[in-house]
Amino acid sequence: MKMAFMVNDSPFAGQEGKFVTSRQIKSRLMHELETNVSLRVDETDNTDTFIVSGRGELHLGILIETMRREGYEFQVSRPEVILKSINGRDCEPFERLFIDVPEDFTGNVMQELGPRKAELLNMQVEGTQSVLEFVVPTRGLIGFRSEFLRLTKGNGIMNHAFLEYREWCGEIARQRNGVLIAWETGPVTAYALGQAEDRGVFFITPGIKVYGGMIVGENARSQDLDINVCKMKKLTNMRSSNSDILVTLQAPMEMNLEKCLEYIEQDELVEVTPQSVRMRKRQLPKR
Repeated sequence: MKMAFMVNDSPFAGQEGKFVTSRQIKSRLMHELETNVSLRVDETDNTDTFIVSGRGELHLGILIETMRREGYEFQVSRPEVILKSINGRDCEPFERLFIDVPEDFTGNVMQELGPRKAELLNMQVEGTQSVLEFVVPTRGLIGFRSEFLRLTKGNGIMNHAFLEYREWCGEIARQRNGVLIAWETGPVTAYALGQAEDRGVFFITPGIKVYGGMIVGENARSQDLDINVCKMKKLTNMRSSNSDILVTLQAPMEMNLEKCLEYIEQDELVEVTPQSVRMRKRQLPKR
């Protein structure tokens, strides 16, 4: 798989990282090549962007996490598979996937893998356990690991390995709804979140600073939606500010680095700093 590593250009750029320039990021990536033999780094026409190729999401995720702990600040794109042209046709990598789950979860797992263009090769039931074997395009496994853990409540085991390159099998259906996007910079307020809870599920909590174009939640509908999460309650002489201190909010969805890399679409990025992991749109609003 490959990802674009880019200099952070968000409104919060340079506030949390120690190493933030393209020269520093390039130097760190080149140093990684000396010991990480399965990694490849390619420069692009844009001096602020590098294409980093590795053995999979986990391989690249470990590098990203290591760099952020060392004080680096940057942003990365969604993982993509590496295509090959074979006999004039676009071909993509396929993998053999083995899943061992309690029989009660078999239907849910198969239903999730169907839209990901997985082909069931073999199924064996031993007592209360089911062992499933699939062939699936590597693209279909992007974002599947966390969903698999949720579907099986942590009781499933999955292993996969590269099989071969096969002809491109077509587009894979989108696996998520639209996102909620902050449209202004400022601290998040409990009042604003409470007013917008019917819009979807949030990734943030009150007090966190956001900026215009930052992804703050998942919409309940299929389209993206700009939302004001910094709105303050207007005070009048008929109501005191103390009357709204206690606001009951739904628990936010926790999004760590691995989940963010799996979650974003092609028009989105993950902003990585030593202190924060944020998701954002590539094109930020001009305000």
